[in-house]
Order: sequence, then C-alpha cells, then structure tokens
Amino acid sequence: MKRSRRQFLKVASLSVAGLGAQLAAGGMTKAAAAVKPSYKEDALALKAKRWAMVIDTREFTSKEDFDACINACNTAHNIPHIPGKTEIKWIWKDAYEHTFTDTTNKYQSKEIEDREYFMLCNHCENPPCVRVCPTQATYKLESGIVAMDYHRCIGCRFCMAGCPFGARSFNFTDPRPYIKEVNPKFPTRMIGVVEKCNFCVERLDAGKLPACVEAAQGKIHFGDLSDPESEVRKLLEENFTLRRKPSLGTEPGVFYII
Repeated sequence: MKRSRRQFLKVASLSVAGLGAQLAAGGMTKAAAAVKPSYKEDALALKAKRWAMVIDTREFTSKEDFDACINACNTAHNIPHIPGKTEIKWIWKDAYEHTFTDTTNKYQSKEIEDREYFMLCNHCENPPCVRVCPTQATYKLESGIVAMDYHRCIGCRFCMAGCPFGARSFNFTDPRPYIKEVNPKFPTRMIGVVEKCNFCVERLDAGKLPACVEAAQGKIHFGDLSDPESEVRKLLEENFTLRRKPSLGTEPGVFYII
C-alpha cells in the first residue's frame, strides 16, 4: 500500500509540475478540444455555444437562500451526505477571502467581505482538469460544459490536483448508503470515483434550467455567453462582476455580480 501511495504522489507531482510549466508557457490560453455530447438530447433541449452562470451575490442574504440551491443540487444528483473531510460537494458556500483569493485588497467594502459566496466547478474555457485526465473521463462538450464519464474514472485524482478551484470531490467510501432518497433519473457513483458539478447538462438536454438556478428564483442566471442578446451577457454589461482566479487564464464560465 505504501509503495502505491508513493507512486501516486510521484506521478501526481510530475503532473502538477507539468501543469505549472504549461501555465508559465501560456499553454492554458489554448482551449482544450471539445467533444460531442455523450448525453442523449431530446427535442426540448436547451442549446448554447458557451453556457455560463451569473450569480447575483447581492441577493443571497440568508442561510435559506443558499440551502435552497444546495439542496436542489444534492437531490437532483444523488449527492451523499457524508460528514467530515470526505464530504462530497458540487456546490457550496464559502467566505470572500477563500473565493476571490487574488482579487482582494485592504480597502475592500466590509459588507462585500462579510458575504458568503457559492463555489462550484467553473466550467473553464481552458480546463486544466481535461488536460491531465489520463482516461478522458473528464472532457469538454461543444457547449463549453466540462463533463465526466464516471465509468472511465480510475480514481487517480490528477483532475483534483489540476483543478485550481478545488471543485472536485473524491469518493473515499461507497456513497450510496449516504443518499437519503435516490433520484432514479441520475446515476449514483461508486467508491474510488471523482465527481463535480456538471452544470446540470442532463436537465438542459431535457429543456430545463440547472437545479440551482431554478431554486434560486432569480438570484442565479444562466445562458449563452456567446449570444450578445442573452440575459447573461446583458447582466455582465450592466453590472460589476468578478471571476475566480482570472490570472490563471482558464477563463471560468461562472461570474459573480458584486
């Protein structure tokens, strides 16, 4: 067991080192190749060239506001409730200094610093997690969504090392006993598999908005970033927004109205 752990750490270190070299060389500015959807679409499917999310942080003023979105996501995706350090998270909340680590300044508004902010997969235009996955279990769709094929995941966790946003969770134990009520429309996962937010691609294919967007009741917006007439583009034009760690050049698809 010790030998396997050493081997994993050695290869993971090389992977991270390679990732750093790519960043230094500007390699992240080149978009990862997109693949065609592996999810089955129907006639009602919502489509976009580049899906993006805009979170209006001004509107999330209570614990209930956050819980409604988190619970909707957990229910839709069979996310287990595992307490402690091995918990599984697709969308969660955290403090300003943890969310915007490279955009803080000592003169920031206290009201803004005291807010809590959603964290989730950023569905980057140049996703490092796609580049480091040795089995293509993580891949980017033509719509910009970074998706996962759980059957291909071998649990190497290179994607977790490559993601600069900490947006992925690993199933250290069988998650199924920790699911309160299984949603038969979405697959459960197994021990040894990584998982993360998928922008509700399965709901988009059925003509529905993401579960958190629906539960947010107007506090989270979702649309086509490539369409100048879309709601998300108009919101970005009219409001000051931030993205997480923009200096890395991954081009996140999640924006925060501040």
